[in-house]
Amino acid sequence: MALFDKFSKLAQERAALGQSGLNPFGTRIDEILSPTVGRIGDRQVILAGTNNYLGLTFDPGCIQAGQQALAQEGTGTTGSRMANGSYGSHIALEAELAEFMQRRSVIVYSTGYLANLGVIGTLAGPSDIVLLDADCHASIYDACRLGGAQVIRFRHNDAADLERRLLRLGERARECLIVVEGIYSMLGDRAPLREIAEVKRRLGGYLLVDEAHSVGVLGANGRGLAEELGVEADVDIVLGTFSKSLGAIGGFAASQHGDMELLRYASRPYIFTASPSPASIASVRAALRVMQARPELRQRLWANAQRLYQGLAGLGYRTGPEPSPVIAVLLGSAQEGMAFWQSLIDLGVYVNLVLPPATPGGQALVRCSVSAAHSGEQIDRIIQAFARLRDRLPPAAAVTDHRVHTGGLA
Repeated sequence: MALFDKFSKLAQERAALGQSGLNPFGTRIDEILSPTVGRIGDRQVILAGTNNYLGLTFDPGCIQAGQQALAQEGTGTTGSRMANGSYGSHIALEAELAEFMQRRSVIVYSTGYLANLGVIGTLAGPSDIVLLDADCHASIYDACRLGGAQVIRFRHNDAADLERRLLRLGERARECLIVVEGIYSMLGDRAPLREIAEVKRRLGGYLLVDEAHSVGVLGANGRGLAEELGVEADVDIVLGTFSKSLGAIGGFAASQHGDMELLRYASRPYIFTASPSPASIASVRAALRVMQARPELRQRLWANAQRLYQGLAGLGYRTGPEPSPVIAVLLGSAQEGMAFWQSLIDLGVYVNLVLPPATPGGQALVRCSVSAAHSGEQIDRIIQAFARLRDRLPPAAAVTDHRVHTGGLA
């Protein structure tokens, strides 16, 4: 069919990968036994690729809150936030997030992806300019396409390159939107947010930080990288998700700008999408309370992240540039990456496999995400599994300097 002809190259690539007999795109986790243990087929595995940073998916209080909402308010709202999908609990969560984030306005979306589409795609229209870090998430690129904004990419984590591009814009720089992430999801590195904020203060623009992987992870109170670096006043909009540290599904936008509330009447992904279920909202509210009351979860998360990062680096693997709850190990070709990933599962460890072109340098990588719920023994077992596969590495995956530094744009 001509309609599907555009996918012929993709079909050929998938067929070539399938010749190995492995199918990472069809992996099914058949049973979830705990935040850190699951079953794939007949094999029990340590879950080290779930983004469940604080391990709250099985928190008794979160489960109880979700069950109670399910019984009292039903399985779903069956409508959008604009129509019948704003319950009292949705409004309460927005107020609680506003207090937690210390922002005037919070808007809750059905997913983090939709939060990016709904905010960036609405604020940045055809007459606007978005300067974004080259390694930003796909949802940010999709949001720019949705709004039709002019996109200018700057080199990953390069504040000087951002400054050069802003200077070229002249007076137009004062109205542009600058988009970066707190922790980047591929290699786990952080944005140089102090430097970026300083550039923004001098040259203008509005700064939006996607803290999807850093809320609950960074900062004295868990508000993210902006809190940790003391630049919250320079950040105009924070985007976040409920599907990482808060252990559920949904997303939000937080801002000090009172006019952000106007997005409720202009943001299509807010107006035309069914709102989050009452059970999800209830579990997020409970998780937010747990996250604030138990800072030791964040401390345990970072202890586990340091332990795994140092263990893999000590084995000579090429990792991301700094310790993080997201720990990437770069490998070789797609076929080598698939074989390595499957071998980890055979050894009882599940991680994420990421294949080119979504990876830096065109190399496959496996991506570990650490949880506060991982025991020290589980972290050691993950390291031991990587140790057993060490000799299978292609030469390019083992280097003297184990850290991977992402490249930038020309």
